[in-house]
Amino acid sequence: MIKNISPLKAGDTVALAATARKVSPEEMAPAIERLHSWGLKVLVPEGLYAEENQFAGSDEHRAELLQGLLNNPEVKAILCCRGGYGTVRIVDRLDFSRFAQNPKWIVGYSDVTVLHSHLHTLDFPTIHGTMPINFGQGESAATESLRRVLLGETVDYEWAGDGREGAAEGIVVGGNLSILYSLCGSRSQMDTRGKILLIEDLDEYLYHIDRMMQGLKRAGMFDGLAGLMVGGMTDMHDNTIPYGHTAEQIVMEAVAEYHFPVALGSPFGHLGDNNLALPLGTKMRLEVSNSKKSRIFAS
Repeated sequence: MIKNISPLKAGDTVALAATARKVSPEEMAPAIERLHSWGLKVLVPEGLYAEENQFAGSDEHRAELLQGLLNNPEVKAILCCRGGYGTVRIVDRLDFSRFAQNPKWIVGYSDVTVLHSHLHTLDFPTIHGTMPINFGQGESAATESLRRVLLGETVDYEWAGDGREGAAEGIVVGGNLSILYSLCGSRSQMDTRGKILLIEDLDEYLYHIDRMMQGLKRAGMFDGLAGLMVGGMTDMHDNTIPYGHTAEQIVMEAVAEYHFPVALGSPFGHLGDNNLALPLGTKMRLEVSNSKKSRIFAS
């Protein structure tokens, strides 16, 4: 059974963590200022700005930094600074026993899908949402939605897009398609039966999208699925000889034999200011209508 995590309130402490690619103080400054404007305290752990080639320090360093935040009972949410690559290199170094005594929100998307999936196998909810590297100078739909989710406000999103008509209720899971594919067969692969799965991706070749969809299919991740949301398929690439289908068409072909609703154009993923925050591990209702509109909301 999924555990409960309390909403944040004014005066609570949130912490920044770099689990993958390195970040700088200048890149984090706008996010720290924004979080303060929400009435939150911000913990910038010592060593956050470490560097080792493209990483925010060595695997051992990044794991130790995150472990300290997981163990800290004063920290009510951990915002992963950015994605890139590297979280999978540290996840098996982490001990969630003290975290289980004082669970807190883990926030991020893209490479942070490693934590979303792994924590779901341990029955903890997380938040798929924008990260400090993306906060920028002004308020956006992405940051405002994150604030609302962190404070426990009800999620109710509607968007336009094609798909397959239908309705489903279930716990929402998922994240980046490439990461979900890479976790197949590992201890971090989640059970998707009866759930609503979100997938999104960035900067991939179209035939890679097909390879990954076939991989998830063969791993049983579409068996018994309640519903599918396809977020941003951003900056896709093709070969000189075209693959012949868009990313969305590839997804629809891969799940053609199933009967669950599919919502294309979902506002989650590498979409900049339009990457809305979604509480994973919570029960929601997905509706996809024949008028090319989709909606997800708390059930």
